[in-house]
Parts: sequence; structure tokens; C-alpha cells
Amino acid sequence: MPVLSARALLLDMDGTLVNSDAVVERIWRRWAERHGLSGDEVMQVVHGRQGHASMAVLLPDRPMERNLADNARMLAEETADLDGVVPVPGAPEFVASLVAQGVPHALVTSADVPLSTARMAAAGLPLPQVRITAESVGASKPDPEGFLKGAAELGVAPQECLVFEDSGAGIEAGRSAGMRVVGVGARAGVHGPDVVVRDLRQVRVEVVRDGVRIHVG
Repeated sequence: MPVLSARALLLDMDGTLVNSDAVVERIWRRWAERHGLSGDEVMQVVHGRQGHASMAVLLPDRPMERNLADNARMLAEETADLDGVVPVPGAPEFVASLVAQGVPHALVTSADVPLSTARMAAAGLPLPQVRITAESVGASKPDPEGFLKGAAELGVAPQECLVFEDSGAGIEAGRSAGMRVVGVGARAGVHGPDVVVRDLRQVRVEVVRDGVRIHVG
């Protein structure tokens, strides 16, 4: 069973701690239809990125101000639509173990504050004290800014952080930040994380003198 050492954990939200796929599918497929795009192709792009960044990939000739306005409307829709939002299997126990053992950790998500607060609450998960959200960064994943800011706020060097991510954009961001990455779920495996788990039931956290050991498998 692989064992990874770290001093802090940086946790993505959607697809990693919270299963929000039902909402994401509903809202982005409606958006795809309005813009004459293939829903399946859109779904290959949107996971892990901020909405306006996904739109820039999908509609490269559209002015960014229109993407930002569209993104604001969609964030409001997503925040109001919590039907089907549930924890990823093992997430409640995993997060509880971090809190109980005092493991330094941060949420690093492409969602904004209202959306991340609503989805974590809907999934019954406590919000970490350190949260890097869409408002915290100037660039969306796959840019590493969010993970680097999370490490800085925790006071831990990037190479001593371990990222938990499900999406290609997020895994790329973690690796670009100089961090090792645990891929969570079916989407993660094709994007080259250091290890992959089916869900968080396959992860156990052990506190040791110089940090934490993450037992995977």
C-alpha cells in the first residue's frame, strides 16, 4: 500500500470531497444547448476550471466580459441548485480525521465563496479554516496560483504539500505548483497523478512527528 509523506494537504472540492456532478451536468448541458455546442464536448472541458475559463476554451472568440457575465449568472444557478449534491464516499470520515488530528489543510476550489459554502454544507462537510476560492486568485486552474496560495497561507513549502484532485485541470495545477497529487475518482486516472484512489475510503491519515503519512489503497 503506497505511503506518501507531507506536512499539509490541499483539497479540491467538486469531485474530490463533494459529488456535484448532477448539478454540473444539468447546468452546463443547458449552457451548451444555448450556444449550439455538444454537451459531451463541453463536459470534457468544464471540470476543475472556473466557469469563465471554461467558456474561454469553448468559445475562444467571445469577449471575456461576456464570459464573466455568463459565469456570474451560472454561479448563482449552481448555488441555488443543490439537488443531488452529496459527499464523495469516505469524505466525511476523511475530513473529520484531519480536524481531529490537527492536520494542516486547506480547501482550494474553483468555486466562489457562496457556492463552496453551499455545497460543503449540502454534503455535510465542515469548511476548513483556510479556503482559497475563485475570489482569491487571478487565474483559474490549471494555473498553480490557487495551490501556491494555499501552501503560503498554511506556512508550508509547496514541495511539502499533497494535493487531492479529480480533474485534469486540477492535477495539472498541483503538479505545476511542485506538489505531489492524489487523484480521486474515475476522471483522475488519465491525467497522471502520483497515485489514484477510487474514493476517499481508500485513504488513511496518520500523524507523525514531522508531519503526516497518507496511506493509500
